[in-house]
Formats: sequence, structure tokens, C-alpha cells
Amino acid sequence: MKNYRKKAAVFYCIIKNKLKNMENETENKITEDSPKVQPVKKDYILSVSILISAVIFVGAWVYTTGLKSDAPRKEMTAANLNDLALTLEEKVLPSEGVVLPVRWGDLGIKLASAGVIDQQKFDSMYASRGGISETNRRLLEKAGNGNIKITSENSGFLLNLFWALGLGAKNDILENGPMNDPRYGGAGNFASTGGWTLAQGDAMSHYSQHHFFVLTPEQQQLVEQVSKNIYRPCCGNSTHFPDCNHGMAMLGLLELMASQGVREEAMYKAALQVNAYWFPDTYLTIAQYLASSGVEWEQADPKELLGVDYSSGSGYQQILKKFTAPGQKSGGSC
Repeated sequence: MKNYRKKAAVFYCIIKNKLKNMENETENKITEDSPKVQPVKKDYILSVSILISAVIFVGAWVYTTGLKSDAPRKEMTAANLNDLALTLEEKVLPSEGVVLPVRWGDLGIKLASAGVIDQQKFDSMYASRGGISETNRRLLEKAGNGNIKITSENSGFLLNLFWALGLGAKNDILENGPMNDPRYGGAGNFASTGGWTLAQGDAMSHYSQHHFFVLTPEQQQLVEQVSKNIYRPCCGNSTHFPDCNHGMAMLGLLELMASQGVREEAMYKAALQVNAYWFPDTYLTIAQYLASSGVEWEQADPKELLGVDYSSGSGYQQILKKFTAPGQKSGGSC
């Protein structure tokens, strides 16, 4: 990413307590060097998401995250800030949505048939939220679904479908990965497992139990590799340790993509787009930070953006120390 030097309109970097007044903001320049991102511990972090009672449905939560850039930042006038923000939002979160490189087929039917999703519980939960749209219901109840399209409106619904898929699909990551590390008292104690109360019976009775698809050794290796490089802003863990709903949902998506022959580069690109819809403020902030260094969103490497320096909770704390975007929020935890 350091090689990108294309000069483009850049976002004015507002640093807390550095500007004495807004009238002189276009005349001031930021001269401080960016503090280096602190190294992240290699050991898995025991997330605060280890709890039996967890939020079941999570839409687009608000977080921001860390990033590192040595490029000098530039100023722009306040008059153009709003236009740039709107431009970035359309790039990061296209209003028309994004078609993912995976077919859903009849997986909704299979999830319900296996009991990972209890249809009555699922409908009851959504009834209090206006019900399930016809398009979303097709994913849940019909066969022959084509490629999945994610939008700001259906991102929460897809989160739940992918969560159920990641939880129920048989995979070595769930059985022999950090989720089953004895230090954590069993895989059933996490938000991604104890928090899934939309199954028939106990969620752990479905944990890595169903052959919705069978991965080849090469496909499994790809999921292992990619999952270790994808972080989420709500936690300090990668998808390889899916202790919260977002992690489990991303694991399900990665498995689905691998089972349909999606290549590594396309997996990272799709995962970044999905993360952006799940954590919109996070990735809008990242896009603004990139712009302040002269890097356009389209030029950024999805794999790097999904890494610990950009998309982990600890990375976000580092970025807060050196960059504040207008309207930026402090985020939270699962």
C-alpha cells in the first residue's frame, strides 16, 4: 500500500486538541509523525465476548480501527468535507449493494431442516422488527437461490444466516482450533455459541455437526490460512477464533466460498465488503484515513485492510491516538 502515490482529493485530518479554532483550520498543518502501531500479541486474546447471554441479532455495529501509513497527510477545505464523505460512503457501502461470489442455493432449507435454525423462533424474533422481507425469506425457505447480494438493509439478516452456517457446518477449525482450547472452559461458553438461541435444542448439539458441504484438503487449508488473516473490529481475535457472532458468521462465509472454488484474492475482497456492511463506521473511517494519506479506497489491498493493523480492536485504539474523523464514534464490544 506504501507504493500508492496517486494524488487525489484527500480528507482533512482533524486531530483532537490540535486546532485552536475552526476558523483557521485550512491554514494549519499537521506536522506530527504518526505513532507506530504497537505489536499485537501472537497469543489469542480471550475476548470479553465469553458469555452465555449474548445479543442474538446484531446489525451494523459501530466501530473504527487502526491503520498505519507513512505518507504525508494533506489538508482540504471544510467546504469539500461533506462531498468527500458522501463519495467515500458510496465507495465503501454501495447503496445498490454488492453481489458476493457465492451461491446460496438451498442452504436456508438445510439449516432449518438440520435444526440449526428453528423456523418458529426465527420468525418470532423478526416479527417484532417488522417481519422478514420476501427477498430474505427466499434465502431461508426456497431452493435455487443464486449469488448472494449484501446491502445495508439485509446485512444483519445475512449475519444471522452466516452465523448459523458457521456454527453448524462441520469443520476442523471448530473442533481443534482455539475455540476448544481447555483454557477457555469449552466451546459452549462463547457468545458465538451460547448466544445462538435460535436453534432447535441446545446450540452446542449442532456445533460442527452438519455436512452442508465437504471441503477438499486444499480448500480446508485455504480457509485455515485466510481465517487467520481476517480480524473484526469488535474483538481482538481473528476469524480462526470465532468467539463472537461476527467471527462465526465470517467463518461460515469463508467455508462457503472455499466450497465453491472461490480463489484467495476474491475471498479477501468479499470478506472486506461484508465487514464494511457489518461495521460501516469502522471502514468509512479507514477510507477517510487512507484518503488523508493520498490513497484511494479502491487502491487498498483487502488482505491488508482486514489484518490486525486495520480491522482489530487493538488497531482501532492505535488509530484513535492519531486520527479523528468527523462524526467518528468510539465503538464498543460484542
